Amino acid sequence: MTPTAPPSPRTGPAAKQASTRAWTTRLVVVGIVLAALNLRPAITSLGALLEEVRDGLGMSGTLAGLLTSVPPLCFAVFGVMAPRLARRFGAGAVVCVGMAAIAAGLVIRPFLGGTAGFLAGTALALMGIAVSNVLMPVIVKRWFPDRVGSMTGLYSMALALGTSLAAALTVPMTDALGGHWQSGLALWAVLAVVAVVPWIPLVSRDRAATAAAPEHVSPDVRRQDEGLRITRSRTAWALAVFFGLQATAAYVTMGWMPQIFRDAGVPAGEAGVLLAVTMAMGVPLAFVIPRVATRLTNQGPVVIVLGACGLAGYAGLYLAPAGGAWAWALLLGISNCAFPLALTMVGMRAKSSVGVAKLSAFAQSTGYLISIPGPLLVGVLYQHSGGWGLPIALMAGLMVPQIVVGTLAGRNRTVEDEVAARADRAAAEAA
Repeated sequence: MTPTAPPSPRTGPAAKQASTRAWTTRLVVVGIVLAALNLRPAITSLGALLEEVRDGLGMSGTLAGLLTSVPPLCFAVFGVMAPRLARRFGAGAVVCVGMAAIAAGLVIRPFLGGTAGFLAGTALALMGIAVSNVLMPVIVKRWFPDRVGSMTGLYSMALALGTSLAAALTVPMTDALGGHWQSGLALWAVLAVVAVVPWIPLVSRDRAATAAAPEHVSPDVRRQDEGLRITRSRTAWALAVFFGLQATAAYVTMGWMPQIFRDAGVPAGEAGVLLAVTMAMGVPLAFVIPRVATRLTNQGPVVIVLGACGLAGYAGLYLAPAGGAWAWALLLGISNCAFPLALTMVGMRAKSSVGVAKLSAFAQSTGYLISIPGPLLVGVLYQHSGGWGLPIALMAGLMVPQIVVGTLAGRNRTVEDEVAARADRAAAEAA
């Protein structure tokens, strides 16, 4: 009887398992990109049609102004729930439901009737965005621990692209659909529905992959993460404040920069193009900066360069807003890339995906709370001073602490080590 040959390494169970994991990894990449594309259109599409929405719903100017502060508030409130949901259901499952919530919110908000219904639909979409915001760095850390920079760059680039596309295409698409703002806003739900598709098979595969190949962390790290009190880490606080200040600068830029240029005599059309240029800078740089940051042991120099660009941009807006408008738009676009840098540092300042989940939730939720008053305060200063001198001085002043806390957050350390060292010092003092 002819003996049966052992299975070839190329065709045996090991090869099949490797092929399955490679296919799953590619699916995760597709899922991350599609999810990132959906994390801002719900906001920027509304900004493009805010006047039509106000008229259609009979919304007061005050309420419309408050509507622009709803996104960071929802990000802060709902983002806190993400780590607990991820522990119970899995990060992939939560992101899948988050994409479905975005799709549902975008579909229903224009058609519920009245301001209350519109706000409810918006809140549903923002809830999906909030939990996905927090868990994207977690998924990157879990699936790509050795490629945090490149994958964060890819995710950030897709997020910037989604932001720009929604701002640029919403009005033309609305016109093509007969000028109905309801259809123009609801159309973005299609992109969210597409984003749900890759996450459906990933829900079960994520659990199976985690069971078959659990994250490689030591028992000490696992114990540290289980008892991690993130508020006891100075790095976590520095990262949270850095996140909040960069978000403040970004929201002020998106909300007020065109008006600054228009008040300086720049035509309205050109002012809009200048904002688009500022936002578009984030597409290529969001891919480059995280890759550079992960190759450095200390990200402080990157923080300083971005902050210096911001200070130069604000100085230009103050001294010659129209004369060097294109230069100031480019400089502020570079400065706004502190966002992908912050996301990268979230992935680098914790040892495991569990630690990243806690740090991401804390830094983003606290940071978005910090960012809420900024755009409103700029509007108040502009109204009462009658010019842009004080608002620009405020933003330049806030850039200084942003550089300081960003440099502190960029130091080569982890939140687990900081909290453990603090506990050891407390125990030594008690003894």
